Amino acid sequence: MDTPLERNTPDDARPGSAPPTLRAHVVRMLRADILAGKYKPGDRLNESQIARELNISRIPVREALSQLQEQGLVVNRERRGMFVMDLGAEEVLQISSLRIILETEAIKLARSRMTPEIRAQLESLMEQMEAWNGTLLDAAALDLEFHRTIWRATGNPYLERALNTLMVPLFAHRTLEHVSQEIRRWRLSHHRALLDVLAGLSDADPQEALLTHLRMSYTDPERYSTLAKTLSAPTAKPDGQI
Repeated sequence: MDTPLERNTPDDARPGSAPPTLRAHVVRMLRADILAGKYKPGDRLNESQIARELNISRIPVREALSQLQEQGLVVNRERRGMFVMDLGAEEVLQISSLRIILETEAIKLARSRMTPEIRAQLESLMEQMEAWNGTLLDAAALDLEFHRTIWRATGNPYLERALNTLMVPLFAHRTLEHVSQEIRRWRLSHHRALLDVLAGLSDADPQEALLTHLRMSYTDPERYSTLAKTLSAPTAKPDGQI
């Protein structure tokens, strides 16, 4: 069964394309090599060299790299080729500043539109995260699927699409972090606080809850967000201002 990080590109055969099974095999193998550290963040993925190593044509390699690009693990640098995703610390914080705005709105909308079915989906994912004891890729897939369930629950396909476009590279970047099982388990378990907000079991402000969640992984995630800085500072508001 494909994980959420694997569901971005259809396997339908196209004229001149590689057989879906071969393409899928190359995708799995390259993904495993990236996650295992054979190819490190910033490394160039030479299409010809990989094809020679696998004793196959360049077509399935090219298509596999394109699929990995859509999944956020690979980036295409113009006139230079394909490289393993390598986000700098400042880039991560810049993306986070947009995430704070967009995902706060998503949490508010999802909470207002919460149904027993959506809550059951989130509870199921939460239970899987709390019981997780597998690979880091599985952990990242559960993490992303939890947030994607929130985004879908907004009922706003444009907001959902914007968050997917923005967040998939960031989640992929997180997948490449070689943190301990304990840290990853701690991060997964913290989703319970977000679920409590979504389910109306907590009175915490959605943005504050999201900021606390982001601080599980990043230092000062609101650095590039004036809105978050303003709302997070209790003494920053003049008297009488809400």
